[in-house]
Amino acid sequence: MDNGTLLEVKGLKKYFPLKKGFLRKQGGYLKAVDGVDLTIQKGETLGLVGESGCGKTTLGRCILRLEEPTEGEIYFEHSNILSYPPRKMRRLRQQMQIIFQDPYSSLDPRKTAGHIIKEPFAIHGTLPRQERKEKVKKLVEVVGLLPEHLDRYPHEFSGGQRQRIGVARALALNPKFVIADEPVSALDVSIQAQILNLLVELQRQFDLTYLFISHALNVVRHISNRVAVMYVGRIVELATTRALFVRPLHPYTEALMMAAPIPNPLKRKEKAPLEGDVPSPIEVPPGCSFHPRCSYRVKICMEQAPFLNEIETGHWVACHFPGKRNHRPT
Repeated sequence: MDNGTLLEVKGLKKYFPLKKGFLRKQGGYLKAVDGVDLTIQKGETLGLVGESGCGKTTLGRCILRLEEPTEGEIYFEHSNILSYPPRKMRRLRQQMQIIFQDPYSSLDPRKTAGHIIKEPFAIHGTLPRQERKEKVKKLVEVVGLLPEHLDRYPHEFSGGQRQRIGVARALALNPKFVIADEPVSALDVSIQAQILNLLVELQRQFDLTYLFISHALNVVRHISNRVAVMYVGRIVELATTRALFVRPLHPYTEALMMAAPIPNPLKRKEKAPLEGDVPSPIEVPPGCSFHPRCSYRVKICMEQAPFLNEIETGHWVACHFPGKRNHRPT
């Protein structure tokens, strides 16, 4: 781990035990996160992309210890936070915050916007009472809201305004690291760009580091420095944004890009659809977990799981034939 690394994840797993039968006996595991390795540098945005059900949100929640990992290590500023007792972890939460996907369900409908943004100060006791009101006003202005909005309740705001309240709450304690869990997926397309531009501006202003979770490749491309592609609990490709979009090396990444809509009809090409669904994390296919949906699969793909290897400088891929399409499919 170098001095520029803010967060490092090693071999992270999260298995949820399954209960079966009348006596609710344990009957296997749901492997939501199955051995993830990641590093995030200070000041960068790492995009985490994949279809619904791939384990992206669970990974984010494990990093914050909102879910306790089954196995692995999480280093924040070179310290393994999985060894932290509750009191020390509580202090660390000031440095690690989250912006939730749904800007309505993540806000308490019984509290005003001002109270919601002010609440982190009360929980952590970081500001004297007399200074909190002024700090809240500054936060509201920073995220593009007006002081008169402080006395309104969540149902009185639009979706974009509610998400701005969520952003203000996440920034209240001056964190170093923020997980943005699909922060624009519940918003109208016309509002998405505003929130994305706000996040970019706030990153510059407050020197933030983001883990940006999304299923939309165009959104991830707009905001990320590097992109990690996740499939059934594992990272299958990791590269700089430019390298990934210029030359995707994993067939799943390639299929995601081909499935993305292209507004200009002159640039559209014939493309094979990404067939089938994400397999259940309860019964992960043997070998490469993507092989049932991969048109390039051969025998080894069905028998041996590929490791995540660095094929080119900074470009990691978990595939037996990365970027090669000349072998015969079965």
